[in-house]
Amino acid sequence: MPLDRRQLLQLSLASGLAGTFGLKGSAVRAAEPATGTKWIFLGTKGGPRVTTGRSNPANVLLVDGVPYVVDCGPGVTKRLVEAKVELPSLRYIFVTHMHSDHVLELGNMVDSAWSVGLKHEVDAFGPVGLAALVKNYWESNKADIEIRMPDEGKPDPREMLKVKEITNSGPVVSTDKVKVTAFRTPHPPINENNYAFKFETPKGVIVYACDTAYNPELAKFAAGADLLIHEALYLPGVDALTKRIKNASTLKAHLMASHTSTEDVGKIAAAAKVKKLVMTHLVPGDDPSITDEMWMADAKKHYDGPIVVARDLMEIEL
Repeated sequence: MPLDRRQLLQLSLASGLAGTFGLKGSAVRAAEPATGTKWIFLGTKGGPRVTTGRSNPANVLLVDGVPYVVDCGPGVTKRLVEAKVELPSLRYIFVTHMHSDHVLELGNMVDSAWSVGLKHEVDAFGPVGLAALVKNYWESNKADIEIRMPDEGKPDPREMLKVKEITNSGPVVSTDKVKVTAFRTPHPPINENNYAFKFETPKGVIVYACDTAYNPELAKFAAGADLLIHEALYLPGVDALTKRIKNASTLKAHLMASHTSTEDVGKIAAAAKVKKLVMTHLVPGDDPSITDEMWMADAKKHYDGPIVVARDLMEIEL
């Protein structure tokens, strides 16, 4: 029996869609799962000041598509979206210490993920104080949460975010793909509750040390790592930075005591014999007169491997 015009049109549309979307016959090909290990720098400027240009400290490690967010400074949620990380896929969060530029947007990030479909538990690891911060965040948003749950048919986000506080150096969590270890490192006046993290992945080892005063012991923790991501303080830029603010003398004393100069970062990388060094949490991170070569110059006196100066949304694959 010959086909009528309507049937011919249906067949034509089906054929066109199959060609457009890569379909075979009537079966839809499932999307291939993400693979590989990739670190994305979401915010690379140290300190709590919000400025144009670089965002505040935040990162995401993607291992076979699973995101491990590391620090949650202001701007982290927007940067995740810009990095094309689906917010409802959030699964693990790691916080180095309780300074605002590292933790201020943790609650907002999870709340935003919940608003667009987050339905599973999210594990957050960080120092003592993290549980209180999360509890207070939910309390401050209680009215909004309890309106939206019945109105929009959403689960309770307060039951989904699980906080586990770190109290010492050692193993933090092991998944089927990633082993995470914490290492206590001084960041005066925060010394007992400040941590670097090591991520052992199928493709290699990444160590993230931010914030920290110069600590030679970090070289042992990072020994042989494929990637050392370390904070950096550019000493000639400190005076220019402090001239722009009112509490200049106090801030300068804090910066000098609590952070690691670019030269000392090079010493750590050399002692650890890491395969690549990346400088981030740049201080000052909003001074366009400081070039990448200026950031790297003193580190090169000691470390002869590849050095990268991180920028927001920069990606490094292992």
